[in-house]
Amino acid sequence: MPEAILGISAYYHDSAAAILVDGQIVAAAQEERFSRIKHDDRFPALAIAFVLDEAGISFEELSAIVFYEKPILKFERLLETYHAFAPKGFQSFVAAIPLWIKDKLFMKRMLRDELAKFGKIPCAISFSEHHLSHAASAFYPSPFEVAAILTIDGVGEWATSTIGIGTNNKIKILKELHFPHSVGLLYSAFTYYIGFVVNSGEYKLMGLAPYGIVNGKQTIEFKQKILNQLVDIMDDGSIILNMSYFDFATGLKMTNNRKWEQLFGIPPRNPEGEITQAYMNLALAIQQVTEEIVLRMARHAREITGCKNLVMAGGVALNCVANGKVLNHKVFDDIWIQPASGDAGGALGAALAGWYIGSDRLRTPQLPDGMCGSLLGPEFTDKDIQKIIQKYNAKAKHIQEVEELTNETASFLAKGKIVGWFQGRMEYGPRALGNRSILGDARNPEMQRKLNLSIKYREGFRPFAPAVLEEKLTEYFDLDHPSPYMLFVGPVKQSRWIADPVAGFDSPILKRLYHQRSDIPAVTHVDYSARVQTVHLKTNSRFYQLLKAFANLTGCDVLVNTSFNVRGEPIVCAPDDAYRCFMSTEMDYLVMGNYLFNKEDQPVLPEMKKGAKAMD
Repeated sequence: MPEAILGISAYYHDSAAAILVDGQIVAAAQEERFSRIKHDDRFPALAIAFVLDEAGISFEELSAIVFYEKPILKFERLLETYHAFAPKGFQSFVAAIPLWIKDKLFMKRMLRDELAKFGKIPCAISFSEHHLSHAASAFYPSPFEVAAILTIDGVGEWATSTIGIGTNNKIKILKELHFPHSVGLLYSAFTYYIGFVVNSGEYKLMGLAPYGIVNGKQTIEFKQKILNQLVDIMDDGSIILNMSYFDFATGLKMTNNRKWEQLFGIPPRNPEGEITQAYMNLALAIQQVTEEIVLRMARHAREITGCKNLVMAGGVALNCVANGKVLNHKVFDDIWIQPASGDAGGALGAALAGWYIGSDRLRTPQLPDGMCGSLLGPEFTDKDIQKIIQKYNAKAKHIQEVEELTNETASFLAKGKIVGWFQGRMEYGPRALGNRSILGDARNPEMQRKLNLSIKYREGFRPFAPAVLEEKLTEYFDLDHPSPYMLFVGPVKQSRWIADPVAGFDSPILKRLYHQRSDIPAVTHVDYSARVQTVHLKTNSRFYQLLKAFANLTGCDVLVNTSFNVRGEPIVCAPDDAYRCFMSTEMDYLVMGNYLFNKEDQPVLPEMKKGAKAMD
C-alpha cells in the first residue's frame, strides 16, 4: 500500500494543501484558487479534497498529516513580546488574546474538527516548525545533493530568517534571526507606508522601486536615514530594528507614522493617492537596503556551510531583484528557489519534512528539480470545457492538432491580440508559468499599457514578465542562469536598447513607463530589467510549442506572460473561472485546452460585467 503524507498550511494567509505519495510530490494547490477568495487563510478543505482526489488516495489511507508550523511556540512569542513591550500595546493585546485562547492555542483541536469532516482521522497530526517547513520545501525538491539553505520571511514562531545546510535527507539549521528583527517585516513596513497592502503589495513595492532616481540626492538621503535610524545591518546579514519606529510587535499597524513622517518628510501615502517621486525614491531606497541584507546573508551562508549551491524559500525569496543580485555576484555556483516560497509552500515543506526528517529514507535529487515545473494543480478535460460551452451558450472552435492550435494562436498574438491561455495543470505558487496565463506580443509598445489598464485593471506602473525559449535566453537578457519560475531579474541586453537609459526619466510616472526602451518594450522595465521566465520543452511542452510557433512567425522568441486574473481575484483555476474572466475583460481570444474562443463570437452575458476600474 502506498505511503501518503498530507501537508497543510492555514490560518495566516495563503492556505494550501500538498500531498506526497511514496515521497513523490503528486499535487499541491492554494485554497484561494477553489474558494475564489484572494489570499484565503481559512482551513484548506477544498485544496485537501483536490490533492486527495488527484493522488487517488482516500482520507483514511493517509499515513501522516503535517501542519506547517507550531502554534504553541507562536503563542509563546506573542505573550513574551507583549510582556517585553508592556504597557505599550495593551489595546492590541486585548484584541488578540481572546482569539488565540479560543482558537489558535487549541489548533490541534481545530484541525481535528476540520479533518473529521473528511472521515475518521487515520493518523496523528504532526507539527513542523515554520522555517523548517520553508527549508524542507527549498531543499528536498532541489537538484542538489548538498546545499546551503536560506529562508527569509516576516516571522514564523520566533525565527524570521534561518541559515541551514541540507545533506541527502537531513536538514540542519545553523543560525536563526529572531522576532522582532525581520527583513520581511521591514520590507512590509515600507509596503504599508507607501500605501500598498501588507502580504500582497510587496510585489508592487518591488515594481515601483525602479522609478526611484538611482544616486539621486533624495534617494541617498532616504537610504542613509533607513540605515542610521531604522535598521543596523551586521556583516553576516543579521539585522537589529529600532522598534521605536515600528508598531507591528504590539500595535495595530506596521509603522509609527508620526516618527516616520518626521524622519522622511512625507506622510504615509493614501492607498488610492498619487504616487509622487518621493515615494518612488523611498521604494528604491528600501529595495537597495533589502538587496544588501540578502546579499550579506547569502555570503555568510556560503562561509559557514562551505556549500557551492544555495536553495531559498520564504516570502522574501520572491524578491526576484534581490535574487538576481545574489546570482550576479556569483556568491554560489548555482541557486534554486522554491516557486511557492511563501506560506502556501509551507504545506509542501511540511509534507516533505514529515517524509524525510527522522527517517533513513534516501533522497535522489531530480533534474532539473522535483517540482514538475510547479504544475501541481488541477487539470481539466475537453469534456469539462464542453460543459462551459453549453452552460454559457458559448461559441468555440475545436482544434485537435497541437501544431495547428499553436500556429493559429501565434498568428493572433503577432497581430497584437491578447490571448487567455488555459492549459494542463494549474501552477502552484503565485506565478502563472504558461498554464493559467494571459499572453501578448512583447514587441508591441502599447501592450503593457493595454494589459494593465484594459485587462488586469491594476496600477499602470506595474511591469510584465517575458517568457522566453530557454535556449534563446542570452540573446535577449544578460542572464546566464535558467529562470523557470520567474524568480530572477536580469538586464535586457544592451544590443536591444533603442533609447538612452536616462531619456524620459524626468517625466511623470506613466510617461516614463510608456517610453519605448528596447525592441521588446512590453517586458522592459524602466531600469531596463526584466523578470524572466525561461521555458523548456520537457517542463511545459505546449507553452514551448506556442513560443516556438510565435518565433517562427515573427523572429521573436519572447512573449509577455502575466497571470490569468484581474486585480483583486486569484488566478483562474477551472474553465468556468477562465471563461468568466475572459468575458469580463478586453481579452481578444481564449485558448482553453483544444478550444479556441473568439470574443467577437460570444453571446452577450449581462451578469458578466467589466472588471474593476483600472488604476492609473
